[in-house]
Amino acid sequence: MNPEVEKVKVLIIGSGPAGYTAAIYAARAGMNPVLYTGGQPGGQLTITTDVENYPGYPDGIMGPEMMEDFRKQAERFGTQVRYGLVTAVDFSKRPHLVTVDDQVQISAETVIISTGASAKWLGLESETRLNGKGVSACAVCDGFFFRGQEVAIIGAGDTACEEASYLANICSKVYMIVRRDEMRASQIMQKRVKNNPKIEILWNTETEEILGTDEVTGVRVVNNLSGEKREIAISGFFVAIGHQPNTSIFRDFIHMDSSGYIKTIPGTTRTNVEGVFACGDAQDNVYRQAVTAAGTGCMAALDAERFLAEQE
Repeated sequence: MNPEVEKVKVLIIGSGPAGYTAAIYAARAGMNPVLYTGGQPGGQLTITTDVENYPGYPDGIMGPEMMEDFRKQAERFGTQVRYGLVTAVDFSKRPHLVTVDDQVQISAETVIISTGASAKWLGLESETRLNGKGVSACAVCDGFFFRGQEVAIIGAGDTACEEASYLANICSKVYMIVRRDEMRASQIMQKRVKNNPKIEILWNTETEEILGTDEVTGVRVVNNLSGEKREIAISGFFVAIGHQPNTSIFRDFIHMDSSGYIKTIPGTTRTNVEGVFACGDAQDNVYRQAVTAAGTGCMAALDAERFLAEQE
């Protein structure tokens, strides 16, 4: 083996609640974990403002501040947190070979994947500018801030229907923007939104611009059949057009579903490759919450610890 290759017992790829929780447990178990943060240190929570649904923060906390707390706790127990992006992996044999930033090579006895998923966006300038100021990709996370107000949600799948129904419970009105004349959601989910008097579905409609300077004040939509434009006053705009798991680098070795989410053995974080574990949003296309990600991060560290004990 190349003498420049660093040997590591537990390598954690990706930060965020899953990666940092895995690091906390692995470090406390004396496994000397090394964690590479990836391209977005702290994960999706770093682009989130107020987090009010994570236990232990009675007054809420800013997403970036919360991730800083997670990082400090992981480092306190001895985790080496490094800034870098994993650019290649070879899981064909153990120990596993991982390349960081196309140059640093690491030989890892176990690997915990916590690379997360990224929300798909429309690509509007106003969407980026007003992100966290009324624009959100998670109704369950941020809907509470818009209780009693009028909001819009864009999407046509089960997640969009589920989030529209969730928002309708707390908001006075929900405009659901659907680009075609039909949805791809299951019939039962479609029926739920169609029968909800607080949800108005705008068929054959696309978002042209989100309005507002410092916060969302409205949305300009266009009917893609007639070309008619309309401005709707809203205070919250939710994007529910899907998520993309950040897992493509592992595709040659790890089993995934058709969307790229890593398949784990039910009840565990084990993948099809011995010694490789997956946690957080990289393997969860259902819940996608910080608290569930943290839970699977704990599981991954415990699974890795047991795996290493079995090898001795």
